[in-house]
Amino acid sequence: MSLRVSFLFVGLLLGYGAGQLLARFALGSDPSALTNTIFLMVAGLLLAFLLGPRIERRVGAWTGELSTWLTRLDPRRVSAATAGLVTALLLGVLLSNLLARAPFYSWYINILVTIGLAVFFMYFALQNAAAFGALSWNDAPKRRSGAKVLDTNVIIDGRVLELARSGFLEGELLVPSFVLRELQFLADHADPQRRARGKRGLGVLEELRGLAQLHVHEWDVDGGLSVDDKLIRFTREIGAKLVSNDSNLSKVASLYGLRVLSIHEVALALRPKLAPGESLHITVTKSGQQSGQGVGYLDDGTMIVVEDGLRFKGRSIRVMVLSNVQTSVGRMIFARPEVETAS
Repeated sequence: MSLRVSFLFVGLLLGYGAGQLLARFALGSDPSALTNTIFLMVAGLLLAFLLGPRIERRVGAWTGELSTWLTRLDPRRVSAATAGLVTALLLGVLLSNLLARAPFYSWYINILVTIGLAVFFMYFALQNAAAFGALSWNDAPKRRSGAKVLDTNVIIDGRVLELARSGFLEGELLVPSFVLRELQFLADHADPQRRARGKRGLGVLEELRGLAQLHVHEWDVDGGLSVDDKLIRFTREIGAKLVSNDSNLSKVASLYGLRVLSIHEVALALRPKLAPGESLHITVTKSGQQSGQGVGYLDDGTMIVVEDGLRFKGRSIRVMVLSNVQTSVGRMIFARPEVETAS
């Protein structure tokens, strides 16, 4: 509202200025000068009233983009660049006073020398940004209780895309810079499998950026910590939730008091429950651990152990569910053939 009022005031001033300018160029005294000025002020006010909301929305969008860009800046890098620029300016003033009496020295040489010093010192400071942490206004990351931190495995897994499309994975998603560097390292790896995993992870992030509020957070620590240790430390410092498919990482993070969201556990929980006595069609693909047992799989990966089903290997049969067993690796269903011949 205050911005819109400012636009109206500016419209009045522009109308008044146009009226005064018109009266100055009039020949002799113009009895209608005051009336024209009033008309122009009203016209300026109406134009400001008409265009004000559009300008306000545009300014608001620019302000939001600027605020988002500022939140992404690393305080240590900003402090390093500022210190380098201040050093260059001080040296530029010193050289200007020392060389002011030289016959070849002029103001444009001073500007060129200062620009060269600024480029050198800013580049040097940014390469050693970690040493400027004490000068930053906020070296610790901001608390983001509603944010979710993605680890490397869950990014490569790719199922976060479907959750984001369906709206179940809402809020701010954070990817620490060291996770992004790990994906880049995998994408450049000589091993074809690792290279494929890294490229898949980078592709998932590219798609996810258009579906959710995805931000890359410039944060890292020295000391030779592993990526998992850094993830736990970063998530604790900002008070966020960790999204992971790594069972060991999830257990350690839970011991630290973090809330872990496992997409693998969500997938297991959403699998359909088959009660004893229900029938279904499966294809027996291999033998089981016990003699004569056959094993097949549902579309969601659930293992079906069929008693006396090995004789139907490679064929589709109708089986009846006997029981469900929940194991550490997932759910297993025990069944037996309903007919003695393949369907």
